[in-house]
Amino acid sequence: MSRRVLLTASMTGVIGLAAASIQADTLYIGAYGGSSEYAMKESIIPAFQEKHDVDIVYVAGNSTDTLARLQAQAGQQELNVVLLDDGPMYQAVNLGFCAPMNGFEALDDVYDIARFPNDNAVGVGVVASGFAYNAEMFERNGWESPSSWRDLADEKFQGKVVVPSVSNTYGLHTLVMAARLNGGGEDDIDPGFEYIQDSVVPNILSFETSAGGMSQLFQNEEIALSVWGSGRVQALADTGFPVKFAYPEEGAVALMVAGCIVDGSGEDELSRAFMAHLLSPEIQAILADTQGWGPANRYTELDEELAASLPYGDRIDHLTSVDWDTINPQRMEWTNRWNRRVER
Repeated sequence: MSRRVLLTASMTGVIGLAAASIQADTLYIGAYGGSSEYAMKESIIPAFQEKHDVDIVYVAGNSTDTLARLQAQAGQQELNVVLLDDGPMYQAVNLGFCAPMNGFEALDDVYDIARFPNDNAVGVGVVASGFAYNAEMFERNGWESPSSWRDLADEKFQGKVVVPSVSNTYGLHTLVMAARLNGGGEDDIDPGFEYIQDSVVPNILSFETSAGGMSQLFQNEEIALSVWGSGRVQALADTGFPVKFAYPEEGAVALMVAGCIVDGSGEDELSRAFMAHLLSPEIQAILADTQGWGPANRYTELDEELAASLPYGDRIDHLTSVDWDTINPQRMEWTNRWNRRVER
C-alpha cells in the first residue's frame, strides 16, 4: 500500500472518530430504579433523545446510592443530572455537588415550595407525607377519617398502626411533626421522642419501611392506619384495594423529589435542557400519572380523578416542609436514639 493510501486511510479514520465523537454526546442520569426507571426509559427519555440527538445512560439507584456515587466521584463526576429525595439533595447541595441554575427560566413556573436556596436544585415532583388508611375497615368500625397527627395516639387504633422507622423519610416526618405538636421542632426534638414513646408506640404494630411490606400489612388487614406517602397510597389504590390518603389538619409534609445539575460534570447545556424537559407540563403530567408525584410546575393540567389523588393546586399551598439543614447534621444521632428508645 502506498504512503498516500496509508495517509488517506489514516486521515479517514481520524475524521471518522471525530465525527463519531461529535455525534456521541452522552448524558448520564442518576435516578431511582423500579417504576421510575421504567417511566423514564419508556415515556420521558426517548423524546428528549430525539430532540437533542443525544445518548442517555440511566444509572439507577435509591437516593442514598446516588449520593454515595457523587461522593465517591468527587472531582471526577460522571453523572450529569441526579434525582434525589429532598433530604439527601440538601446534603448534596451542602457538599458542593450541585451547580446553581442561574437564569433557568423553568424555575419561574414551579411552586415556591419546590425552590431550593440559591436555586442549586429544584423539586420535580411533590409527595405528601400523611395518612394511609383502610377505608372499608374505618367504615365497618364507624371511625371517622384520620384528620390530625394526634390520631396516631388514639387508643382505638391499638396494634393497628404502622409508623416507619426514623431512617425512612416518612418516619422522620412523623418525629418532627410530633415534636412540633408538643412545643418543639427540628431544633428541639425531645418532645417528639417523648410523645411517640409514651403515646404512639402502644398503637404501633410495626415500623415497616418497605412499600411491599406496608402493602401486605394493609391487604391482610393487620393494620388500619399508617404514615405513608401520597404516591405510595395511589399505587396501592390502583390495585383495587380500598386505601385512601388523608391530609392532617396540621399539614401533610412535603417530600420533594428534587433534581440538580452536577457541578463540574460537563454537558451543562444538555443538563439544563434535560431539567427543563422534566419540568415541562407534559412530562410533569406523565410523572404524576406514572409515579404519583404531584406536579412541581404550577401550569401542569391533570384530569379530575388524578388531580383528586395527588398534592395538586391549592393542596400544595397547605403542605408544610421540614428544615433539612437542621435535621441532616443530627439525623444519625436521632436514628441511634430511635433504635435504642423507640424500636427496642
